[in-house]
Amino acid sequence: MGNNYVETRLRVRYAETDRMGVVYYGNFFTWFEVGRVEFLRDIGFRYREVEEVDDCHIVVVEAQCRYRSPARYDDELLIRTRLKHMRGPVIRFGYEIVRPEDATEIADGETTHLVCDRQMKVRPLPPKLADPLRERLPK
Repeated sequence: MGNNYVETRLRVRYAETDRMGVVYYGNFFTWFEVGRVEFLRDIGFRYREVEEVDDCHIVVVEAQCRYRSPARYDDELLIRTRLKHMRGPVIRFGYEIVRPEDATEIADGETTHLVCDRQMKVRPLPPKLADPLRERLPK
């Protein structure tokens, strides 16, 4: 994914699996969020502060996931998160989930976000977030 991504490790919990012992598909979107929060933290972004002080919310408007291989209870997984696109109030993140033990690709996907205020009106991203994000855009 290049060198502009952030890696987050997690271990599959039993509660995240279905009756077949495979991770339930909806959990991947939660893991994308885990990766995204860590990506933002890596650039010094404190989401709670920007929500409360700047009235800025990054709302998911589209999400997609491609499932490549099953993940199972107790697997260690690596979430690679990167910024793919940013233009005006639209931000797109990309994700890869791999099992590092054997380099198996588990899933990949994207989320698209719209920057809004508390009343869900589109607004610009504050410069204190926009500037460090721009530095992470692919060249």
